[in-house]
Amino acid sequence: MNDIRRTILWVVFGFSLVLLWDQWQVHNGRQATFFPQPKPAATASAPGDAASAAGALPAASAPVQGQAVPSAPGTAAPPTTTAAQAPRERFTVTTDLLRLTFDTDGGSLVRTEFLQVSAESSEGKGGTSTFVLLQDQPGPTGKTYVAQSGLIGGDFPNHTTPMAVSGDRELKPGSDELKVRFESPVVGGVKLVKTYTLKRGHYEVGVTHEVINNGGQPVAPQLYVQLVRGGFSDAGSSIMNPTSTFTGPAVFTADQKFQKVELSDIDKNKADFQKEATAGYVAMVQHYFASAWILPDGTRRENFVRKVDNNRYSVGMITPLAPVAPGAAAAQDARLFAGPQIEKMLEGIYPGLDLVKDYGMFTILAKPLYWLMDQIHSVLGNWGWSIMALVLVIKIAFYWLQAKGYESMARMKAINPRVMQLRERYKDNPQQMQQEMMRIYREEKVNPLGGCFPIMIQIPVFIALYWVLLTSVEMRNAPWIGWIHDLASPDPYYILPLVMTLTTLLQTALNPVPPDPMQAKLMWFMPLAFSVMFFFFPAGLVLYWITNNVLSIAQQWLINTRMGVPPQFNLPRFKS
Repeated sequence: MNDIRRTILWVVFGFSLVLLWDQWQVHNGRQATFFPQPKPAATASAPGDAASAAGALPAASAPVQGQAVPSAPGTAAPPTTTAAQAPRERFTVTTDLLRLTFDTDGGSLVRTEFLQVSAESSEGKGGTSTFVLLQDQPGPTGKTYVAQSGLIGGDFPNHTTPMAVSGDRELKPGSDELKVRFESPVVGGVKLVKTYTLKRGHYEVGVTHEVINNGGQPVAPQLYVQLVRGGFSDAGSSIMNPTSTFTGPAVFTADQKFQKVELSDIDKNKADFQKEATAGYVAMVQHYFASAWILPDGTRRENFVRKVDNNRYSVGMITPLAPVAPGAAAAQDARLFAGPQIEKMLEGIYPGLDLVKDYGMFTILAKPLYWLMDQIHSVLGNWGWSIMALVLVIKIAFYWLQAKGYESMARMKAINPRVMQLRERYKDNPQQMQQEMMRIYREEKVNPLGGCFPIMIQIPVFIALYWVLLTSVEMRNAPWIGWIHDLASPDPYYILPLVMTLTTLLQTALNPVPPDPMQAKLMWFMPLAFSVMFFFFPAGLVLYWITNNVLSIAQQWLINTRMGVPPQFNLPRFKS
């Protein structure tokens, strides 16, 4: 029987390793070894055709309340213009933080490059290229991620309408802002003037939409703003892929707060979010970075999320404009954010925008932990040492609670020889053995589960800290010491995972041996299986676990010594 159990354990352990490797392949963008998913066929589009690549919101006369947002791309009627169309142009505008690429077709933002953020985790090699978030690459394999806006409710200018552009292309020394102005021809009696305002030191861009009625009748168009993205990876967060965070559209409203919308729910037409609101924003979220459209509070809007085609999705808002009389003009302000998820910066842009940094259900614990780590970093100046100091602070805060658990474990270790003798004496009479064991526990005032309760209370805090380290963009390319040049990437030489494995085994050896032989074996197999995942975890997360293990070992050693129970290493015995 023991041989069979041992065989089953090894099979489960080996299969777990295979599944971990398979999910790691998926996480890095490769095909899964088992049950690979075929790549969705991309809709061919002409190079630079924004309407085909991103999907057009066609002219519609229905009011904003309950208005259907069509799902078929490229269904908008060609705009009727009263002037010769300007030649299409894509050009860049540069500030101290951003290099933005605009398209004169619709005045859309089609590329954002962050000049002070390196492209990828350096893994010790030092990143040099800059990170690109929004981009519009034509062709079947191109990536689409653009910010668009325009008018609906009639044959009005939209994000496919050719526009004339004016304004500076670079933020001049001594200047704090620059403006880029797009002016459409008259379409349906209406001219749309879209003005982007870029400021020094800001990832946030102001966007003013001015509607000019050049016709003979009043008009009441509706303004839409949307983010369109394609090229989503099939990899997502799961128990087998624990280092993935949410990627996809999100909606924030004052009533229902932050609402993530899963792509699978959009595919099934089961997306659940607040449709109508007067405050909030819409966003596209991914690990470390996000983009968002924000309308002023008090502005009535309808939020929408839809699938454009194949693997392209859009999230946006539609807001009705007040009727504009002939010869008059009306303006609607908006803000567009595209940048890294720096928590303090997001809080300053809009209340609740910091929630795009996805802590999940542990937000209430994770936010104060991040604040504390940030305060520690302001003193130490190194994120690696700040992680270790934060774990130390948490350990001190939970010292007395955890001491109770270790005291219970020390008592268990002291009576463990008597328990083992009972098991041997009454191995043929389980009921009598159980009664005798409970008698010993009562006499020695030992609770067999006394070491578990204090640990259970601390688990949510340490899980929250895990998410803080996983989602904080500050970890990207942040060095610690020596060979660790990037706390957001795995240790290139696997030194930290090996140290983490050794400390885990050492901590296991200090614990009392479970009376049941099968539990004793599992007590050693589980840490080994758990440690395998850490070879692929970011170095910052592994450093956090190492620090926690070392402090736990020191505390356990101290408490055992104080209670007169000499610390000893209980090495595994796998004999049947």
